[in-house]
Amino acid sequence: MLAEIRGLNEECGVFGIWGHEKAAEITYYGLHALQHRGQEGAGVVTTDGENLKLHKGQGLVNDVFKRVDFSKLSGHAAIGHVRYATQGERTIDNVQPLLFRSQTGSMALAHNGNIMNAFKLRGELESTGSILQTSSDTEVLAHLIKRSEKLSVQEALTDALQSLVGAYAFILLNEDKMYVALDPRGLRPLSIGRLGDAYVVASETCAFDIIGATYEREVQPGELITISDMGMETIRFATQEQRRLCAMEYVYFSRPDSDLNEVNVHASRKKMGIELAKESPVEADIVTGVPDSSISAAIGYAEESGIPYEIGLIKNRYTGRTFIQPSQELREQGVKMKLSPVRGIVEGKRVIMIDDSIVRGTTSRRIVRMLKEAGAKEVHVRIASPSIQNPCYYGIDMSTKQELIAANHSIDEICEIIGADSVAYLSAEGLEQAIVKNDSINQGVCMACMTGNYPVIEKNQQEIAYTRC
Repeated sequence: MLAEIRGLNEECGVFGIWGHEKAAEITYYGLHALQHRGQEGAGVVTTDGENLKLHKGQGLVNDVFKRVDFSKLSGHAAIGHVRYATQGERTIDNVQPLLFRSQTGSMALAHNGNIMNAFKLRGELESTGSILQTSSDTEVLAHLIKRSEKLSVQEALTDALQSLVGAYAFILLNEDKMYVALDPRGLRPLSIGRLGDAYVVASETCAFDIIGATYEREVQPGELITISDMGMETIRFATQEQRRLCAMEYVYFSRPDSDLNEVNVHASRKKMGIELAKESPVEADIVTGVPDSSISAAIGYAEESGIPYEIGLIKNRYTGRTFIQPSQELREQGVKMKLSPVRGIVEGKRVIMIDDSIVRGTTSRRIVRMLKEAGAKEVHVRIASPSIQNPCYYGIDMSTKQELIAANHSIDEICEIIGADSVAYLSAEGLEQAIVKNDSINQGVCMACMTGNYPVIEKNQQEIAYTRC
């Protein structure tokens, strides 16, 4: 479903390149490919081996860089970031990459995820004299690195990473090296590619495709990679745990042309639809999906059920971003701006409406109503993921438990609230079947927002005031 309408948002995407004379321009295109991961701000930091240069701003990538003279961002390496900001955080100070300068050298940081113990660490840093300039938990890592008495950046970064609890994919750039790190559970996605002799790092492999790079491998949980003119070196800063890549990356956040953990997102979504059709069949005339992320699952459901797939909903791609509206009422009104039912397809038909998830239920209610107003005889809602009943602490702007419809209502109640003729969710087993490869003994997914089984726990977790990225 449309994240900008329902308030479910990935926090950001990261990109980095080392060893290319057009590093800034390539990072710009890489960020374009990752734009879906954050639309509130973007930035790039480059290095020419002597100086770090920064350009960042609020808005879409195109808006931030439309008047930029890339010759002023010259360098052979760069890191970039796209960001979604929660309410109260839409300030230029929090837009990444964050750049820090000191007498011993400069460094820039880009981060995807959430540091669960950031508040505690900030308190410890402030008590020893640190003055933090942003409300972003990303800044904590920089201060931990500079506080370390280790001789090398790699050693200091290793110590700092071992202090963090949560989900994180970091790219750090200084004058002569790039460092890449993923948390011990691998909750956030991060991949490495090659563009000729250059190394490329990105949150999603779709960024490799847009710049013509080839995929090499995933960054492994607990791995710290150092990239320089000498090549690539890898060490472990933590023991690798069983991977728990966020299931919502497959369900909703990632682009369908991306591969996560060597599993294609479109293919996994299609399998979700297949499993959903096996678990929750219903008699109907057509299957339709809520654009865009539910289309793959709708195709899978149609193929498995033998019921024709039709385009019953059209997305208007030229409206403004309704999530910036100041009230829930106006955000809900944005559904009609974003989506239109195809009357000639749904009129007089029993419709199976496939969606990726239901968060609050307000958008689902409006879509069901639109389909029925367009003449649909019945609307059966099928959700290609388990019900969301718990908040996320790992970097997704998930609603509080009080706002989650599935945490407070039964299936029958949800059905009545959204006005559907029936509602069914994919089981957790069905979702895992669609995502995890059979030969991946040490692989798994995080479904904490669905099952309540959190792979990483922090004390007083329910009281964490996290600022993300």
